[in-house]
Amino acid sequence: MTIRPPAVAGSFYPDRPDRLSASVEGFLAEAETRPAGRAKAVIAPHAGYLYSGPIAGRAFAALRPGAAGIRRVVVIGPAHFVPVRGLAVPAASAFRTPLGDVALDRAAIEAILDLPQVRRADAPHQGEHALEVELPFLQTILCSFSLVPLLVGQAHPAEVAEVLARLWGGEETAIVVSSDLSHYHDYASATRRDAATAAAIEALEPTLGPEDACGHLAIAGLLIEAECRRLDALRLDLRNSGDTAGLKDRVVGYGAWAFH
Repeated sequence: MTIRPPAVAGSFYPDRPDRLSASVEGFLAEAETRPAGRAKAVIAPHAGYLYSGPIAGRAFAALRPGAAGIRRVVVIGPAHFVPVRGLAVPAASAFRTPLGDVALDRAAIEAILDLPQVRRADAPHQGEHALEVELPFLQTILCSFSLVPLLVGQAHPAEVAEVLARLWGGEETAIVVSSDLSHYHDYASATRRDAATAAAIEALEPTLGPEDACGHLAIAGLLIEAECRRLDALRLDLRNSGDTAGLKDRVVGYGAWAFH
């Protein structure tokens, strides 16, 4: 049994289980409750919790109304460090965080490996934070679930959408798209850029580029499927690191959306 160990525990989020649980529960408790029904998918940021945790909390709180029925979560985000063609799934059997191990859904992964854009590769996952930081939130709100972790490299949005369509399932499956927004602009410029990105997401327009969101391809794939399946995108939060814990001269944008 191969377990992918945590790569950013102690840096992006606390490495002690008690402190991590308290941190995540605090972010979830701060989230405004919106009676919008059961969310099928969310977009959540993936920076260090000090910066993006409050925004992530609002995204994951949107999954709580349907949490009792969720048994599988597809978490998809960008491959930041290791180049990959298409989408990479790991050979590991579980991902570990300080809160425990999350088993991978091997049957679901096998069901997409025949697609030419999907490849089994551990290297992109080893030091990657984009999926890992979402797991403690899922471990907190869900009783038990299996994981399908996907990292997107060089791919077309339609290729990403095809994978999501294969994994879509019913109420037992939730989808988490992991992405930050604009990077390293001044506060006013970032606010304008991220507002335009938010408008595109809410119009289900898969036209974003890498300057708009690091996970733009994962977002685009979700938007294509959301349009096909007649889902609506609800904005839950839109801020940046200048609002949470950083200076305002060089900020990173964060947003949270729920799809119903």
